[in-house]
Amino acid sequence: MAEARVAILLGSDSDVEVMRGAADLLKAFGVAHEVRVISAHRTPEAAREFARGAAAAGVRVIIAAAGGAAHLAGALAAQTTLPVLGVPIPSGIMGGLDALLSTVQMPAGVPVGTLAAGPAGAKTAALLAIAILALADSRLAEELVRYREKLAREVSEKDARVRAQFG
Repeated sequence: MAEARVAILLGSDSDVEVMRGAADLLKAFGVAHEVRVISAHRTPEAAREFARGAAAAGVRVIIAAAGGAAHLAGALAAQTTLPVLGVPIPSGIMGGLDALLSTVQMPAGVPVGTLAAGPAGAKTAALLAIAILALADSRLAEELVRYREKLAREVSEKDARVRAQFG
């Protein structure tokens, strides 16, 4: 695989299915990426080393997914100036609210772009990473425009079907 431009880091292997949509979108757009399991709590040195070396390794955006206490995105953001996008993973009795609050409540000066919890957040994180990369990549910018146009066509088609049902 080419040098990874986006890193998807999972706090646990149980996060794989939620984040699959992010990897699938990056692949569809032809964006080189890697997926790894690195825990902010169980492997803090690995998280630190990854974040500190990511830019030199060619990573341009980090997507960090974690549930529960969900410190992964913040722990990574504290060690790099790369954009870090946090995806809270629904789990436990709070259904992801705990992960959302842990991801979004960062101190001033250590930014984490927090997305929706779960699969929608995973896909949105990938699209935001693509938009960030598209600032310096005209091919990606054009692909993103086509993707948005496709979404608009799909909504128009659904609108026409619904209107026909009630027409």
